[in-house]
Amino acid sequence: METKGINGNQLKVIALASMTIDHLASVIWPDYPTDWWLILLHIIGRIAAPIFWFMVAEGYHHTHNLKKYGTRLLIFAVISHFAYNFAFGIPFIPFQTGVFNQTSVIWPLFLGLIGLWVIYHEKLKQWQKTLIILLLTILAFCADWSSIAVLAVINIGANRGNFKKQMTTVMMWVAVYAAVYAIFINPIYGMLQLFVCLSFPLLKAYNGQRGEMKGMKYLFYIYYPAHLIICGIIRILLHGNTGVMVGG
Repeated sequence: METKGINGNQLKVIALASMTIDHLASVIWPDYPTDWWLILLHIIGRIAAPIFWFMVAEGYHHTHNLKKYGTRLLIFAVISHFAYNFAFGIPFIPFQTGVFNQTSVIWPLFLGLIGLWVIYHEKLKQWQKTLIILLLTILAFCADWSSIAVLAVINIGANRGNFKKQMTTVMMWVAVYAAVYAIFINPIYGMLQLFVCLSFPLLKAYNGQRGEMKGMKYLFYIYYPAHLIICGIIRILLHGNTGVMVGG
């Protein structure tokens, strides 16, 4: 029987396309320009992150081996750190140029997965869970999408089956991120973060199926660092070895 809606693989393809548009716009036209068509490209780019958060939360519930899944994400986060920093001209050793955008979003995705394990761990007391999650958010602060990526993954996973509550909590944390971004980095690009809501109809259409392309997860693991390396090459060809965003 044909299953209606959008499967997980299709969501990942949409996220990859959205993310690529956003990253290419950042390296080709750096320093937060405000031309309407560039703002539109970055708005399209906001679709990606919530899909990544959602799929990690789904992955937690569907995986047959959480340890392998977590190890794979951790290795991926390390590889992606170098690819991400190369893409945008950020030093490989963190905190030389500030506290923002020091590593890729894969690091908080990994921490969010740990957070889900924590909240579902029956032997941990509530104060222990709260303390560990606080620590995870601190560890994620320096990454792309910062601490709210961890909190988004945790809240999506914890409220599985209640889509309205999932997206409400996502918007709550994104609003915090948008405010911090507007105050400390750029007001227009801060408010632009709120367009993550464009991903909600797509996530609402998710049918709970992985899709027929079983190797899609490996394509993502290859594509993510590969496209960042290409972005880094474009950055150097166009602008030299200089940073093109806050953190660089």
